[in-house]
Amino acid sequence: MRLRTNVYFPPEVLRQLIDLADRRKISRSSIVEAAVTSFLSPDAADRAEAALSRRLDRLSRQIQRLERDTAIGTETLGLFIRLWMTATPSLPKEMNGGADAKARERFQTFVETLADRLNKGASFLQDIPVDVVGGVRSGSGTGEIGGQGPGEHRLGRSTPNNVDKRAE
Repeated sequence: MRLRTNVYFPPEVLRQLIDLADRRKISRSSIVEAAVTSFLSPDAADRAEAALSRRLDRLSRQIQRLERDTAIGTETLGLFIRLWMTATPSLPKEMNGGADAKARERFQTFVETLADRLNKGASFLQDIPVDVVGGVRSGSGTGEIGGQGPGEHRLGRSTPNNVDKRAE
């Protein structure tokens, strides 16, 4: 169904419309309809702006996740160092030789375990429930949000069920 409307054009515009209709052998109404439709539809600049806006939103969310992950890593490392320094007594000088060798062995085991986790794509951050740190992730590595998975205490500490045997 089509509705009729009256439109007033300046004489020069009307001549251009008539010439175009005659050249293309189409009605003036179809030319005006196409022009109005084109005018009312979003143009390429609007579409590009919308695409850019979506991309910027995505980048913003990625940066927020990176900031969160960096903060978690920094706090974890700081807390570990503080607890280690507080809980580990100094060794007497006569025991330092054996302790140094044991420390090198443990560090090598740590580096190997870290390399294995990185190669497998495993991440400590995947093990942290969202409700503990209030972030973007959808749950813990156990598939439960805020709950304790198998071998997991309330604070996320490992029990013997999920300890990496190489780290002992």
